[in-house]
Amino acid sequence: MIRSSVQSVRERLAGYSWLSDLPAMLCWAALVGALGAFATIAFHEGMRLVQELATGRSGSIVGVTRELPWYGRLLFPMLGGVVAGALLWASKQLKESTNSDYMEAVAIGDGRLSLRQGLLRSLSSLSSVASGGSIGREGAMVHLASLSASLIGRFTRFSTARLRLLVACGAAAGVASAYGTPIAGALFVAEIVLGTMGMQSLGPLLVAAASANIVMRLSGHYHTTYAIIDMPQIPGLEVLPFLLLGVFSGLGAPLFLKFLDFSRRQFRRTELPLPARLGLGGGLLGILLIIMPEVAGNGYSVVHSLLHASWTWYAVLTILLFKVLATAFTVGSGAVGGVFTPALFVGGGLGALFGMVVSWLWPGMTAETYMYVLVGMGSFLGAATSAPLMAILMIFEMTLSYQIVLPLMLACVIAHFVSRAVAEVAMYDVTVVRERDAWFRYRLRHTVIQDLVRPADTVVATTAPVRDALQMFLEYPVKYLYVVDEKNTYQGVIAQQDLTSLLLGQGDVQSKLAGEVLRLDFVKTLHPDMTLDQAQEYFVHFQGERLPVVSRGDQPTLLGVVYKSSLLEKYSALKRSFDTSGEAMLDFPAGRRLR
Repeated sequence: MIRSSVQSVRERLAGYSWLSDLPAMLCWAALVGALGAFATIAFHEGMRLVQELATGRSGSIVGVTRELPWYGRLLFPMLGGVVAGALLWASKQLKESTNSDYMEAVAIGDGRLSLRQGLLRSLSSLSSVASGGSIGREGAMVHLASLSASLIGRFTRFSTARLRLLVACGAAAGVASAYGTPIAGALFVAEIVLGTMGMQSLGPLLVAAASANIVMRLSGHYHTTYAIIDMPQIPGLEVLPFLLLGVFSGLGAPLFLKFLDFSRRQFRRTELPLPARLGLGGGLLGILLIIMPEVAGNGYSVVHSLLHASWTWYAVLTILLFKVLATAFTVGSGAVGGVFTPALFVGGGLGALFGMVVSWLWPGMTAETYMYVLVGMGSFLGAATSAPLMAILMIFEMTLSYQIVLPLMLACVIAHFVSRAVAEVAMYDVTVVRERDAWFRYRLRHTVIQDLVRPADTVVATTAPVRDALQMFLEYPVKYLYVVDEKNTYQGVIAQQDLTSLLLGQGDVQSKLAGEVLRLDFVKTLHPDMTLDQAQEYFVHFQGERLPVVSRGDQPTLLGVVYKSSLLEKYSALKRSFDTSGEAMLDFPAGRRLR
């Protein structure tokens, strides 16, 4: 009875096509944004509950870790890793036809997310994060927000394009809720997940992120992440050191990501089951926490201290190295979560060290060390994610200080281009795949006919008798033979229809030579430097399957032939690549395909 009623409601909603029109998508985006905020709040409450049950206290992860005895610092992340591994193993046992990752569901999938896998993976992340794992909590928050959006879209039977956009709105809401950055949350999804800034998609993303931020404010969970009061204006020349910081961030971000990949490979080589592997990672992390509990969690408290307290260079260097190791142990073991916040931590540490060096070399400068911390965070994040615009706005929204924007903007752009020049690596695989697809489409668009040329088998010399041409027509199912002279200079074609007419009208045609029956301009010729579009124009007005390719000049040499099927194959590859791009997100059909 209940199932039939629900099915009836779904059918009725599917009949209202206006519910998925672009204006209505703004309303759906606002709803998804609110649900994303509630998912973030629920995850925070879940962390508090796990801490209370496991340790009897709650609060910041670093604060809870500090209060534990040495064996507690060792066992808590180890047991948390075992539980997280068991939950992750259980999620992998589920055979689902839908995606388990929101980025895949939006970028290359159909927008459908698995409910059971999503919940199990989120609980696994909750166990890792609450027990002190050096990993970002934003990963699970974003996934839960995207999952709620996917469920709504599937219930209302949105088309694939609408469903992908709605899930993207959920992701934007999750980022906005996790960091209190609605603009950066929308741009995070637009730059990284969708790969497009079209207003048809960016508009709903902004609405979802704003809606999430409003709910966080109303519920009392919003605060400026790294509020800075009375930040000074930076004189023109003092911007120069920030440019160099951008270079260092661009060099450091790929190294950081490659080190994490190295850690993943080493953990996989152990061939341990997931509970044991994540438990091993938690145990190694616990050893570090015995020595330095400050590297527990996502690093928020330490970054806050770097901005508002005085540190020595060796203290910053030590905690930076420990943090990189802690992140490698957690991420490498396979824990579910984000590397977003640890990247901010590493960038902040790098910026602090750089600022100390600059202050020593340039005493009396206006820019203080904490400004280098902020710029280091943004430039390192922009280089690691390949999303510099998002990084610029995120740091601005985290600080609400416009004075930092100028050096931040320059450093982020420089860091992005330096990182892309030194290594093809990014925090998210979808970014690398999209860049490769873009390069592939560029190659396809600039493919020239020379790349498609095949040898011409049906060629006769001008001095060959016509009977040789007749024999070749019997052997090859073609309409034209290409005629060349002794220097392989293209002369024209012999058409099958011409020979047929001659045979019917003249009995002694076989005694003629090929050069006597050829036609010079009967078939248009291609040149090796022609583009696909130019060649297509020739094929549109040609009934045959192939065209000859000759060199340019007064004595054109026959180079081979190009088949129409080869041209279509290239266009088909170009279309497939485009269909998986962010631009395809804007391809909203008039009707809706029922799911």
